[in-house]
Amino acid sequence: MKKRFRKMSDIKVGAVGYGASFMIARQHLSEMKRAGMQVVCVADIDPPRLPAARQDFPGIATYSSATEMLAKCDVDLLCICTPHNTHADLAIECMEAGRNVVTEKPFAITTEECDRMIAVRDANKVMLSTYHNRHWDGWIMEAVRKIRQEKLIGDVVRVEAHMGGYSEPRDWWRSSKSISGGVMYDWGVHLLEYSLQLLDGKMTEVSGYAHRGFWADKNPYGLEDGIEDEAFGVVRFDSGQWLTLLTSNLESAPREGWLTVTGTKGVFIIRPGRWKAICQEKDCKVIREGNDPPSESYRFYENIGAHLTKGEPLVITAEFARRPIHILDLICKSSMANKAMATTYG
Repeated sequence: MKKRFRKMSDIKVGAVGYGASFMIARQHLSEMKRAGMQVVCVADIDPPRLPAARQDFPGIATYSSATEMLAKCDVDLLCICTPHNTHADLAIECMEAGRNVVTEKPFAITTEECDRMIAVRDANKVMLSTYHNRHWDGWIMEAVRKIRQEKLIGDVVRVEAHMGGYSEPRDWWRSSKSISGGVMYDWGVHLLEYSLQLLDGKMTEVSGYAHRGFWADKNPYGLEDGIEDEAFGVVRFDSGQWLTLLTSNLESAPREGWLTVTGTKGVFIIRPGRWKAICQEKDCKVIREGNDPPSESYRFYENIGAHLTKGEPLVITAEFARRPIHILDLICKSSMANKAMATTYG
């Protein structure tokens, strides 16, 4: 049984990685603090980042590595805010030291990494989750209400997730296939997490397609390790539904919204801030629109804290977080093998 804390303020928290891009670790620690937890430490292998962490959170301890921090600090919960290819190894090191862990998204790059992390969680009786804070975005919460509860568009037939534009890769680690996982592993994992809230049944098969090389001369990682120009995947479910995901840097005419959900009685378009539905009503097409409620991403760490203090169920379990990674992993493998791949996890 994992350790239970008496109250939120008893949970000592910290971050591994305090990079300057997007200030992700600061966001994690701020939300942990908002939930009532005690921010005590930060570790980063880049020395200039440590003074920045101390400035943001006066009085915290800072360390030059996760290993040093685990040896010297009695921190209880760590968020892993490092490049994608390091999530699994760092999470495992922390869990083997008896610490609870939240990884930044994506959870990991491969299904095998997810499985290793879950096995270490179980062996050490600790908590493991990933930062799917967008589970509480206003637009997906409203979509779940309109589509699943109110049945505004009837029964869901398919979900098409899409994100892209026409742009060359930036000079940063997310342009590396081996470090980031590929073009799908940034926004794609969010779009999949949204989509999986709207579909029923178990995944049975994934087909993947990818185009490479067009932007190779603009990519600092070149053709050998550069991310794909575009990737596309199809996921089949035993419910008869299907899901498609497109992430592209070759898209000259981006589609409206982020998700297009087709049902038996209409189409629902998910876009930040305002939803749109084209419904079949009394033999007529009726366009309905509305504003989305505010996002409530703070609920992620509220749930983590409630789990550690009261034993409330985790919303984002490691097993749930493995599902989008399993899809992305199989899309990549399928595109290379030029054939569909059966799923291991539904």
